[in-house]
Amino acid sequence: MGQILAREHPADADIVIPVPDTGTPAALGYSEASGIPYAEGFIKNRYIHRTFIQPSQRQRELGVRIKLTPLREIIEGKRVVVVEDSIVRGTTTRNIVSMLREAGAKEIHVRISSPPYRFPCFYGIDTAARSELIAAQLDVEEIRRYIDADSLGYLSIEGLFEAVSSVTAPSTQHSTLFCSACFDGHYPIPIPHHLRLSKHLFEEAELLSVR
Repeated sequence: MGQILAREHPADADIVIPVPDTGTPAALGYSEASGIPYAEGFIKNRYIHRTFIQPSQRQRELGVRIKLTPLREIIEGKRVVVVEDSIVRGTTTRNIVSMLREAGAKEIHVRISSPPYRFPCFYGIDTAARSELIAAQLDVEEIRRYIDADSLGYLSIEGLFEAVSSVTAPSTQHSTLFCSACFDGHYPIPIPHHLRLSKHLFEEAELLSVR
């Protein structure tokens, strides 16, 4: 995924760093394909869990600050490609960009090793209602401005399937093997109404009020 991401969204930069640990494999691939040196730009606090599932915006922002510490001696004065696996609400990524700027990064190019996350997951991942998913509300340029990055690039869904095809038979239909519902909204298994309602309650209520 990182190699294809480098092909789809190249950057003129000095170092490639991951958001640990979810961005590490793709950052290594991006570095290999682009020839830009890989570096560890953050120290991670191992006692903080995934911040996107915290219940409030303030908790998510504080969680990111506690979870990650940028290494100024690695980052200062550098043009940085920072690689992460996804953007959900955008809170984590915006705080990461802010911390990198505070640490003296000259440029920050954000690269995401998945397509834009536009639809909620009902299969066990506790993501937000669609109204809280930033890619469901904003286009890529608007997200770039929101997170204050110099550039932003997502892996395409075609690139994603190309990457995973290396572990499947070339003739296999990807749609029969992989769920891509959070990217394209095509849920392979019908969602019970009470579960769908739990993540669309306010959106559906708004539609009813309009009618």
